[in-house]
Parts: sequence; structure tokens; C-alpha cells
Amino acid sequence: MKYAILISLYLGSIFSAAAQIKNVAEKFALPNSLSESSGAIFFNDKLITHNDSGGENKLFELDTISGLVTRTITISNATNVDWEDITQDDTNIYIGDFGNNVSGNRIDLKIYKISKTDYITTTSVTAETISFSYADQTDFTATTANNTEWDAEAIVSFDATNLILFTKNWVNGTTKGYLLPKAQGTYNASPLTTSLNSGGLITGGTYNPSSGKLYLVGYSGILQPFVWVSNNFNGSDIFSGTNTKTSLSSLSFEQAEAITFVSENRYFITSESFSQSFISDYAKLIGFSTSDITLSLESDSIKEEVVLYPNPVNDFLNIRGNDIVLVEVYDTKSILLYKGQPAFIDMSVFSEGLYFVKINSMDGTSSIKKILKK
Repeated sequence: MKYAILISLYLGSIFSAAAQIKNVAEKFALPNSLSESSGAIFFNDKLITHNDSGGENKLFELDTISGLVTRTITISNATNVDWEDITQDDTNIYIGDFGNNVSGNRIDLKIYKISKTDYITTTSVTAETISFSYADQTDFTATTANNTEWDAEAIVSFDATNLILFTKNWVNGTTKGYLLPKAQGTYNASPLTTSLNSGGLITGGTYNPSSGKLYLVGYSGILQPFVWVSNNFNGSDIFSGTNTKTSLSSLSFEQAEAITFVSENRYFITSESFSQSFISDYAKLIGFSTSDITLSLESDSIKEEVVLYPNPVNDFLNIRGNDIVLVEVYDTKSILLYKGQPAFIDMSVFSEGLYFVKINSMDGTSSIKKILKK
């Protein structure tokens, strides 16, 4: 998105103090090669990002300590028409080429899906393509720039089989969510039942499975950034629960474009450089923390004497502790993957990612341990 000053956008949303978002601060300026950073994920201890419309068909790996680009990965069969966001699950990365702010009449909307195995092992990868259209868009008459309901800049991985895309509504700020399968194919996506009166433009999203919360970033008025947090929703109707908006007031005049979770309570935002007649700013990486409660699996008692090693684990996970009667392994969606009584678990068959190991003891108590599978 190149033009960010909004003069007539409706701003009728309720702001909330939402003290859970705290310690908002700039980390560093992004390098010139990422002046239009538009999407972000955190993977393998690096920030992965890309530029938006007209940029290269590349992902950039950024070291969040030094601020330097350490690696670039080319999507060999992709074109950056208008890449606007990126998301991930345990096995794949998804890049959203669905920016549509110029005239609102694109018919080549798509998401590129690349394997994390390919991403890790080479610097040139081939993507599968998920093509889609909006089921409720019936008029494809070209509009003037920044005057359409059918732009989008945010996508999240919601569960094992679905993505959710969020519109960037330039007309009245009402954001819709659309459920899209992760499988390669062509889809006609229908809007979710509940929409969000965002009071601005939604530009990026991340769904944190550790807290079960959706975080959307955007801006309103003259570049006043905000974050929406959605939780306690019904199924995939992601705006059906509690939606809370926090103004990032310490970041006035900021074109926030992307957001990603780093851990249970740590997030990064990237902003894009801009220049208007009376104000300009450089692209930057911004961090903030939260006080979210991590989803648990009904742990009654944490027993410090229970030890799991190694962590991270590649193959066999060893378990040591007193009076253990049952061991269960769950993924981040609380799905039971393993149940047994051994002193070790063969985790070589598990995908890379975070898992919860529930240790059940003879006295009826239990403890939960987090394990990272590499």
C-alpha cells in the first residue's frame, strides 16, 4: 500500500485501554531492502518478511538482534503482484498475493504455499498455488485508488486445514473474514458470519495457538496504529467472541503493516516507510509484550521432579519422574497425538513444532511440560 493518509475513513469504533499490550517500543530501523515490508512470521529464530506490490518474488530472513538480512529465498514460480501478508503452520509457509487497492477488480487473487523443508534446505523454492475469489463480490467495475471493499492485507493459519483471510475495507472500515482451505486448488470463499467494525484499515494478522487469540494490526486517521485482539469465539467465526482494540498511541504517524507472534507473550510489528507532503518516516521493527494466559491441558499440579530431555528433541524423548502412570502428548490445538506408559517416546515421526506433554501421576495429579521438536 503506497498511499496511507486517510481523510474520510469512518472512525466509529470504541477504543479500549486493554492493558494487556505493553512495552511497545522500536527495536531498529529495517534495512533499505525492506522499506516496504508488508508481512512477517517468526521461524527458526529469524523474522521472515517480504515487500509488497512490485517487489521481488523473495522472502528475506532478518536477524532480530543485528537487524541484518542473513538470507534470501526466491519463490521461483511466483510473481509479486501485491504480496501483502505471510503466515505459517508446522510444515508450510503461506504468502498472500491478494492486495487489490488500486481498482478493486483483481481476478487473480492467490496464496503461494511453500514447504518449510524446501525453505530450510535451499534458496530457490517452488510453490503450490491456492487461488480464490470472494463469493460476495459481484461487481468488478474498477474503482478509483483506495476506494474498494475488496482489498486484503492479512491472513492467518487458523487450524490444521484452514487459513483465514481478512479484508482491508477502504469504504467503511468493516473487516470480513474468509475461511480458505490450505490445499492447492481454486475456491470461491464466503464471508464468516460475524464481521468487525475495525475503525480503520486492517493490514496484518497473526493467530497465536498458545493463547488462542487473534491479533490484527492496522491504522486509522492519519497513521495512528492500533491492534485488535479477538478471543472466546465460536468455532472459526473469529469475530463472534470478544474483540478489543488498543491504540498504540506511542507510535503516532506509523504505517504498521505486519504482525507476528514470537512466543506466548511476545510480538513483532513491521512498519513501512512513507513520505507525504508534510511528514515522512522510515521502516522499522517494533516489539510489544502481553499478559496472555497460555492455554493449558488441565494441569492440577506442577511437579518439579518430573524431567523431560533432551529439549529440543530430535528422536527419543526421555521421561524421568516418580509414580508416573500415564503420558500423553498434545499439539498446540489440544489434539491428543500419543498416549502410553513408557519412559521414553519416539518423536522422530512428529512434525517440527511445539508440543505439550502431560504427565499423570499415581496420586491423581498431573503436570504439563512444553517440548520443541526439531
